[in-house]
Amino acid sequence: MIKDNIVIREIEPHDNAQIEAAIRNCFPEFGLPLVGTAYADVETSKMFESYQNTNETYFVVELNGVVLGGGGVKPLKDFESEVCEIQKMYFAPELRGRGLGKRMFEKCMKAAKELGYKQCYLESASQLKAAIHIYEVFGFKHLKQPLGNTGHYSCGVWMIKDL
Repeated sequence: MIKDNIVIREIEPHDNAQIEAAIRNCFPEFGLPLVGTAYADVETSKMFESYQNTNETYFVVELNGVVLGGGGVKPLKDFESEVCEIQKMYFAPELRGRGLGKRMFEKCMKAAKELGYKQCYLESASQLKAAIHIYEVFGFKHLKQPLGNTGHYSCGVWMIKDL
């Protein structure tokens, strides 16, 4: 039996098309809105270029050389500079159930701390129950309203954690 080769690494320019497909394919699968979400974000089609500032990073997950998921950290738009957002964390079905969501989340949280953030914010959709469970296990607390200005008005779950 051949063991799958799974690699989590920083995004590279040639990853754009594969990570865009991985992100966008999750939306119809989970019945998520296409507007007011990451699906419609301009940066979804140019992920490498969108994470090049010194206070942000994006990681991809490769399965046997194919990028099938990822997650990143960026400053929370139009909010306090010490608050980051974990964003664009999506995984193709082939990656799910392997503990990779937890590993990616740990990597993003570690990166956020190393980048000097004091709090970490995220937005999600109620349909993404497995993801929300991971966030709760990591100590994220639910908020009654969104923070910052992400443009994701179709997301109804907002959470925050002190780092």
